[in-house]
Amino acid sequence: MIEVRKSSDRGLADLGWLHSRHSFSFGHYHDPAHSGFGPLLVINEDRVMPGKGFGTHGHRDMEIISYVLDGELAHKDSMGNGSVLRYGDVQRMSAGNGVMHSEFNHSDKRDVHFLQIWIQPSVKGISPGYEEKHFDADSKRGKLRLIASPDGAENSVRIHQDARLYASVPEPGTELVLPLAPGRIAYLHLIRGAIEANGVALSGGDALKIRDQPKVELRQANDAELLLFDLPD
Repeated sequence: MIEVRKSSDRGLADLGWLHSRHSFSFGHYHDPAHSGFGPLLVINEDRVMPGKGFGTHGHRDMEIISYVLDGELAHKDSMGNGSVLRYGDVQRMSAGNGVMHSEFNHSDKRDVHFLQIWIQPSVKGISPGYEEKHFDADSKRGKLRLIASPDGAENSVRIHQDARLYASVPEPGTELVLPLAPGRIAYLHLIRGAIEANGVALSGGDALKIRDQPKVELRQANDAELLLFDLPD
């Protein structure tokens, strides 16, 4: 099974200070056909106006990954963490048995643009945890760079789920391949540019659900950046 999820078909939340596109059901957007894929439950593409953001709120039993695309994202949480994330920074927060946090645009001049990703953990009730790492563009150029995994392999952030998240800035004229073991599924989110994935042409914001396929093949990249999830079915 290969199913395209067009950028324009995503859910929309426009609150003035926040413009968000939802790949899966979230908040007031509900679509039974897109209520998660395996343990991947949320990919929100958020743009937040200068000085605005999400006030202190709580989460529980969720692996939350933030991937900053542009601007500055300020984070504070009840574990005592506080930082400002920029392009290339990846933040993992394991909500566990409960955590409070806030996210704001740190700049008073330009929007912050980021992806917020929620993955359902394989365990519940653990102590909350936090991790933050930087992956510059060169580390993702022409390769699938592992940025999140269940064991922290290759200096990736560690998540509590048998899922692996790769980031890539593919180079034109090259081919990237991710083998998929039996019982594994893949989700490709194209952040920007254009690419062909398993014979399907995608544009920025598009996604591809892949099931019952032996691999993911990426070629004909043009100014592309992407996230690729290897997930249990």
